[in-house]
Order: sequence, then C-alpha cells, then structure tokens
Amino acid sequence: MKDPSSISNYLDQLFDQFEPRLKTFLNENAAVEKFQAGDVIMYTGQNIRTIVMIVKGRVKLYRQGEDGGEFFMYYLDPGNACALSLICATRQETSQVTAMATEDTLVLSVPISLMDEMMKQYKTWYYFVLDTYRSRYEELLVVIDHIAFKGMDERLYFYLQNQYKKAETRELKITHHQIASDLNSSREVISRLLKKMEQRGYLVLYRNYMEWLQ
Repeated sequence: MKDPSSISNYLDQLFDQFEPRLKTFLNENAAVEKFQAGDVIMYTGQNIRTIVMIVKGRVKLYRQGEDGGEFFMYYLDPGNACALSLICATRQETSQVTAMATEDTLVLSVPISLMDEMMKQYKTWYYFVLDTYRSRYEELLVVIDHIAFKGMDERLYFYLQNQYKKAETRELKITHHQIASDLNSSREVISRLLKKMEQRGYLVLYRNYMEWLQ
C-alpha cells in the first residue's frame, strides 16, 4: 500500500533521527503493509525481500525447534526495525527466525535491493542499522542471562516489568499461555507464580488481563 503522506508522517514521528534526504528517499520507495494480530510476517527459511520497520503495533520474534517448540527472542515496537531482516538483506540469506504480529500492526517495508545504496548514501541510516544491531544483541544477552542465571520467578518479574515499560500502561492484556511460551515454561507453572506474585502485592489478576502494581 503506497500512501506518501502517511509514510512521511510515520517517518517524522518515529524516525526523526533520519536526515531529510533519507526521509525523501524512503517516502519514494517504502510501502505501508498491514498485518492482523496472529499474522506471520516472516517465516523461518523464507527469502527476505524487504526491510521491515515497525510503525504501529507489536511483533514477536522467535526461533522454532524441530519438535515444534518456540524460543522467544524479543519484541519489536514502533520505531524499531528487524535486525534479522537487515542482516539477511546485506548477506542475501534466508530468515532464521519467525516474526508474528501480536497486535494489529503496520510496517514500513523497503526493498532489500536498496540496502547497499542506503548504507553508502545516508549516514543516519548507517548509524540506525548499527544501533539496531546493538540493541537487539543486548536484548538477546538479557534473555540468555536470565535463562542461565535466574530462577523462573525472577524471570517472570523482569518479563512483566518490561511489558509494563513497553506498553506504558498498568493493564497488561497478556495470557498465561503467551507468557509461558515467551519464557519457555508451562502454563501451570506461570499461573502458580502469578498467583504468588498477586499474594505479595506485585499485581492483581483479572479475567482477561492483569494490573501491574510495581
């Protein structure tokens, strides 16, 4: 979907670090794509044809095991770009992860054929790519540290605290099953820990959401 006016607005609101020439270039070459909650944006093994930049909603990235299990990696929020799509764009490789919209989502998609030109011509894009790599790498280190060194109760607390900071609301509309999937645990374990956290005054559990009190 091509709508230059909305692309320009998204760039100004979420990517204001981009130089004017780069914004003009993206306005001419990017497209807006819509995805509904639950839609898979990128499959494992898929040939990457576009660079994905989030402008609305949320996208979950995860690895899939041979047994069908999932290993949660990180979320992408408005203003973020998919580091994996940037890497695949530069190396012409297939995706090693799956990306799924967890909310109704809008993305700016840029043909990967333009990546080399953008890296050479626009310094703010070059720095944006480096910063995206660094941010996603740091997030992965946090995930690895928690798996290796933290108990599930500590991991759950950190996870919910991070959800609150990202959503900027105390009402977290997230299911026990989704939390269990993200933390590579079982729904029963998560439900039991959430009940303990409620008893300690960390949160309040409701039927379809929870209220974070920390």
